[in-house]
Amino acid sequence: MSSIPGTTVSASPRGIALLHDPMHNKGTAFTEKERDELGVRGLLPAHVLSQDEQAERALKHIRQQPSDLEKFIELNALHDRNESLFFRVVCDHIDEMQPLIYTPTVGLACQKYGHIFQRPRGLFVGAADRGRVEQVLRNWPYRPSIIVVTDGERILGLGDLGANGMGIPVGKLSLYTACAGIRPDLCLPVMLDVGTNNDELLGDPFYIGLRQRRLRGAAYDELVDEFVAAAQTVFPGVLIQFEDFANHNAFRLLGKYRDRVCTFNDDIQGTAAVVLAGIFSALRLTGGKLADQRILFFGAGEAATGIANLIAAAMSEQGLDAEEARKRCWLFDSHGLVVASRRDLAEHKLPFAHAHDTIADFPGAVRELRPSAIVGVAAVGGTFTGEVLEDMARINRQPIVLALSNPTSKSECTAEQAYRHTGGRALFACGSPFDPVTLEGRTYVPRQGNNSYIFPGVGLGVIATGARRVTSEMFMAAARTLAGLVTKEDLEQGSLYPALPRIREVSAHIAAAVAQVAYQRDLASGKAAADVLAYVKSQMYEPRY
Repeated sequence: MSSIPGTTVSASPRGIALLHDPMHNKGTAFTEKERDELGVRGLLPAHVLSQDEQAERALKHIRQQPSDLEKFIELNALHDRNESLFFRVVCDHIDEMQPLIYTPTVGLACQKYGHIFQRPRGLFVGAADRGRVEQVLRNWPYRPSIIVVTDGERILGLGDLGANGMGIPVGKLSLYTACAGIRPDLCLPVMLDVGTNNDELLGDPFYIGLRQRRLRGAAYDELVDEFVAAAQTVFPGVLIQFEDFANHNAFRLLGKYRDRVCTFNDDIQGTAAVVLAGIFSALRLTGGKLADQRILFFGAGEAATGIANLIAAAMSEQGLDAEEARKRCWLFDSHGLVVASRRDLAEHKLPFAHAHDTIADFPGAVRELRPSAIVGVAAVGGTFTGEVLEDMARINRQPIVLALSNPTSKSECTAEQAYRHTGGRALFACGSPFDPVTLEGRTYVPRQGNNSYIFPGVGLGVIATGARRVTSEMFMAAARTLAGLVTKEDLEQGSLYPALPRIREVSAHIAAAVAQVAYQRDLASGKAAADVLAYVKSQMYEPRY
């Protein structure tokens, strides 16, 4: 087992309790000796299977399911029975499994969560638990090093799914383990169930959450405050990742807690790092400097402004002053181009509200601003039209097109559309998976600009060093490291990110870069190892019996 600071390992159960404990259960892989020692003889059929044989059987059964949702359900059931086997299957077939356990399939699973619910995983902290949140957290049997928490108000591009949004923390933490080797017992999914304003869910007899309108105002803040304080008391030093909170809460909660506890918001900071890495990769092909780019975002929420802030910071590192760097980033929201004369702007948009005439349509903004890159993060499907893509190709020799919204139905354009309308010149990445595209004899391999390239490694680096805070500098280091791991062969086939089967290698290098920042800024709980990368790798869980 790992020696990650501040963790505990509970004693293994015996007999039938062992077979019902997914963290320790090996099922038919228990040896003859183990069956006697652990009191499970007679509780299992006679034949002993290796883990590889179990994995082959599990994979065959998953692939036989008639739909991605059924495959999700089968994987979820395997996770509930045997965690080591679940992660063995996912790690060995990450290209095939990640879209099933996370985006895009997890979106549909969350929409139907109450109808496919089998077994609770994680903690549900309800609005009625105010005053006893610490007691609720103490019901968790393990000592986590990381919590992923949501209130379900902005699940992917699907909106308010209430307690059904629990599928997101569960899926996210599965990726922490699969992609970065963070032990499953160190991971705690939490749903802050404060109700939902989704009338369809409130009328659904199988909805699993509180049947009330969302808690707002002081009562909401008091619950979040109590949760954060209780988490620090019960699990000292735990990393808290805020996930899929609506814009009006996401920014202020990050601002409130980022300098007080070890926390980050992946929608704001993780998304920013993966996009910056993709742009760094694209610039290796275009030959330009980041400080010379003009970026136009379709969307102006937490993802867009988080990306814009990190890009502006990176431009400042190349010599632009902060104000000039921000002027290279433009936002387009549901009311049009975000400009200084508008009076309807939320606070997070103001740094990117520049002096310019109002432009109501996105194609007009592209023609007027002449961006080198367009970034879609508004979850409005089909908005990068043929007209927009053709204009981008007229403006740029190699236009950067990042259609990052998910699930697939929300994607701004498909890979095929991006390449076809730009004559194969687009440098494209996506939020949902698309198959390779062959155009005029050349095959392009688009890859997802998925946060799973960033957050698992960041989490591993923070946990391995016992870092007290998560900083913007760590995400900048993660972005540069990710871009540096893209090979020449990747770029030649149009891929702005490494191949997903390399994800554990990628995460280890990102964790080492994050760890170096923690050590350099005196944020770590101990001294740096002589070989930080080797130390980080030594902390990674391998799902083998």
